[in-house]
Amino acid sequence: MGRIWEWREEEADAWLQESRRLLAGGGILALPTETFYALAADPYQTGALQRLFALKGRAEDKPVLLLVADANMARQVALGIPEVALRLMARFWPGPLTLILSAKGDLPDLVTAGTGTVGVRQPRQPAVCRWLADLGFPVTGTSANRAGNEPLTRAAEVARELGHDVDLILDAGPCPGGLASTVVDVTVSPPRLVRAGVISKADLASIVPDLPTR
Repeated sequence: MGRIWEWREEEADAWLQESRRLLAGGGILALPTETFYALAADPYQTGALQRLFALKGRAEDKPVLLLVADANMARQVALGIPEVALRLMARFWPGPLTLILSAKGDLPDLVTAGTGTVGVRQPRQPAVCRWLADLGFPVTGTSANRAGNEPLTRAAEVARELGHDVDLILDAGPCPGGLASTVVDVTVSPPRLVRAGVISKADLASIVPDLPTR
């Protein structure tokens, strides 16, 4: 089974160094988020992305969302952040809101699926959000499960389902589960609701009234 690292505050630096080493070598980590466990890889390493898709059994024509520490980190991968996106971030981040932004040209097609856009989210899980800030760059955030299987909420479940295909699993407590993150496309005006999730259309109406659905 995949190695489980139980989160301890006094070992935060050791976790950062070990995770950074694994990511640099094309490794894949499993991290808890405010919804389900996610699979983290360096989004600029083609080999790591190919390994990620193979692990999940996921078609390569599906884009992969990225986890970021904040709006500033989102700028590493986005061409620009519209004003409405900044207002949504201020209201709902950190939290289960994925925003689709125009992607910078250096992002691999395996991340964008050739769409020219990228989905980003700031996770509300405290240890993971802090880790991203210390790491200094975004990571992939696709759900930690085989394609077609239910998303997972506990480290032990990830270890059983994904086994040695994942290099390290962070156990910082179980994920809440339930609905997935809400997805909003802010590359169009007005923005569009791509996927309903934890944050309801009524919640979003405080920022984007009469949000159309794609």
